[in-house]
Amino acid sequence: MSTTDNALLITALRDVLVGPLPEIGRRFSTLIADMAPHTSLVIFTRECTGRPRKVAGDPAVVDRVTIAELDRIRTDLTVGQIFRGKCAIAGRDREVLAMLDRTDTLLVLTPHPGPVKAASLELIQALFAVTATGIQLQVRNASPAYLAESRAASSERARTVAEMTEVHAATLETMLATLRSADLDDTRARTSARETAASALIGLRSAVDVHRELAEESTTTAFARMRGELRSLLKHREIALELVEPPVDGRGLPGEVAHGARAVVRGAVLALSDQQTLSRIRVAWTLDAASLSIDIRDDGGGEADVIDVERQLRSRVETLGGTVESESTPGWGNRISTTIPLDAPVALPNRDVLTELAPREFEVLEHLVAGRRNKAISERLGVSESTVKFHVAGVLRKLSVESRGAAAAAGAEAGVKPAP
Repeated sequence: MSTTDNALLITALRDVLVGPLPEIGRRFSTLIADMAPHTSLVIFTRECTGRPRKVAGDPAVVDRVTIAELDRIRTDLTVGQIFRGKCAIAGRDREVLAMLDRTDTLLVLTPHPGPVKAASLELIQALFAVTATGIQLQVRNASPAYLAESRAASSERARTVAEMTEVHAATLETMLATLRSADLDDTRARTSARETAASALIGLRSAVDVHRELAEESTTTAFARMRGELRSLLKHREIALELVEPPVDGRGLPGEVAHGARAVVRGAVLALSDQQTLSRIRVAWTLDAASLSIDIRDDGGGEADVIDVERQLRSRVETLGGTVESESTPGWGNRISTTIPLDAPVALPNRDVLTELAPREFEVLEHLVAGRRNKAISERLGVSESTVKFHVAGVLRKLSVESRGAAAAAGAEAGVKPAP
């Protein structure tokens, strides 16, 4: 490549890195399209708790590819390996081109038929290494925009998984109860069906476990990562670092809370460590069922502008629904305290919104809260299914939600009782 080509490529790579993180897959796909023509692209990183997949291309692939499939590909690769061959992805075996970066970030392409030059693959690998590192740095920086997007995505995925779990678990448990009935004959068929249902239940629970692993970070792991980051931050300073760990038996931290907490501590410690008279910084995490509390103190002479530090940290903390306070005592030191709720605050619908519903729409909402489908609602109200669909659409629009389940949840949270 000429010097001009190299300059253009570096500029294009910069454009990949500086845009919104959720769309980085699309930008990277455009960057490498001529080097390795492909129909779809998936970047998979466990750093991003809200959206671990960054995708571009064919919806038949990117909308159906699962975390389990990507995890299997990631596990089978070694760092730096470039693989081309058949893999199960999006529900069936497909030709893929895959590589794993040392950041544990996976790139998977479904390439067009035909060879890809070795030089092109090496260049893509280098570009992907920079992109993967950029993703890692954006996540670790935990900007307010990233935290807000990640929390929203995590909450939506958790709600969806919970709904699917309840529906499928109830169905499978009913199957098991029926098949265990002594009133049925054909023992072999019952046994086979029972084993199938039991395996499905195990698979379902495993899917929930994978979600939990992606969405949560153990408190021990989160604190250990923070310890390593702080020691690296202060390795050239003669400052004693005192760390008070939270209980090891507490609940896990949602990923965005763990990222946000570490970013807050790093920012505070970096600002406080600029004091000339400082010799010690103490960081303590306290965890209960509802929140993570972070207490950062130093023994400096009160030289730091803790009001400015608090202002810098506030946007991150408030994005997560938390609070931050600071105090400074000349001659004694500074203190910065933060409390971050572990769960996203529930946005209760304004009851005034419910008053905008027409009487029939309110009746339909009562049946949605009861979990009924359109046919059952039409039978109870004595109207056609098309009329019910019309009213459901009106309910969704006025409650500013996108699904029947979301409308039912909003109604229940606002105190709407299920129709008998």
